Amino acid sequence: MKPLLTVIAGPTASGKTAVAVELARRAGGEIVSADSQQVYEYFDIGTAKPSPEELAAVPHHLVSVVDPLEPFSAAEYQRLADAAIADISSRGRPVFVVGGTGMYLRILLHGLVEAPGADPALRAELEALAAAEGRETVHRKLAEVDPETAAKLPPQDLLRTIRALEIHAQTGKPASVFRREHAFTENRYPFRMYVLFPPREELYRRIDARTAAMFRHGLVEEVRELIARGYGNAAPMRSVGYAQARAAVMGQLSLEEAERLAAQETRRYAKRQLTWFRKEPGAVFLEPPYYEVLQAGSASP
Repeated sequence: MKPLLTVIAGPTASGKTAVAVELARRAGGEIVSADSQQVYEYFDIGTAKPSPEELAAVPHHLVSVVDPLEPFSAAEYQRLADAAIADISSRGRPVFVVGGTGMYLRILLHGLVEAPGADPALRAELEALAAAEGRETVHRKLAEVDPETAAKLPPQDLLRTIRALEIHAQTGKPASVFRREHAFTENRYPFRMYVLFPPREELYRRIDARTAAMFRHGLVEEVRELIARGYGNAAPMRSVGYAQARAAVMGQLSLEEAERLAAQETRRYAKRQLTWFRKEPGAVFLEPPYYEVLQAGSASP
């Protein structure tokens, strides 16, 4: 019998870690991270990893477990998360899954979509087009065949834009249609999902404050060290916060502009996260103060 998972999701800076640590501490449980950036080693400040105190208070899994230069996929995440859940459950402890990466959560809870594989030739062609004419040109190609997916992706998200074009080229269907037809069905685990949902003004205030704290507490210095260690082109360096800090290190942005753009992009990312979670079946949205729910016991094991 598979264990019941308590899932604490929500947009970045909504307070997931603090809530989950308190829940897990009270219940004697352990936390499995569902964050696509915290999984990498060495990228600490910009990914807002749990503090040393939080890591000491409750055992965490899938934090700092992958070398930044190693390829890492959602399927690999599912494999590692399954192993961590089995380990925690075997010791009779409650499992809390915490994070804001919607695809990781969906794959863990519902399984993988059987999408076609990569098309190296098409991918190389589109990457060359982006390099020559800009990512907006590739994005316009996607808008012509799949306006629904294009509307959800910013032009700078070249990876997902190319992936959607690959799916269309290989199936003859827009990626949006293909994914609906191959929707996630059966649950892989029994679960209850709580999505932290602060008011927009409060969320944006938290994002701005956290971004400022990251830059104040050494994000640029961390990026400079990571570049020196050979991680300048690693996948997590392209994530929000790191991309802007790297541009500052390379002299392409001032520190003030890097911080402003990082906060702006983080707000946009938070908006996309909330759009994703609104589509999750069974998700319960919680407005602050979250601990009123905790004290009432409705979110505790």
